[in-house]
Amino acid sequence: MLRSMLNGAAAMGWLACALFFLRFWKQSHERLFAFFSLAFALLGVNSVAAALLESMDERRYYLYVARLVAFLIILYAIWDKNRASRRG
Repeated sequence: MLRSMLNGAAAMGWLACALFFLRFWKQSHERLFAFFSLAFALLGVNSVAAALLESMDERRYYLYVARLVAFLIILYAIWDKNRASRRG
């Protein structure tokens, strides 16, 4: 019960961050904010999925793949921003 509640709180935090960056993306149309919003939304959905799956479920490794994808999106966003600043 406590684990589900903590995963729900983490999901709320991730999704709040996603909305925060989505607002900045709408104002500035900067790709960095769009990528960050996407990554944090993915982490929020990941937390909800972790709360719904049982701890001994054999499909649990998918959660780590989703986290890896989210962090790779963040790394790509930073790389893309630095590459764009060198060109212009």
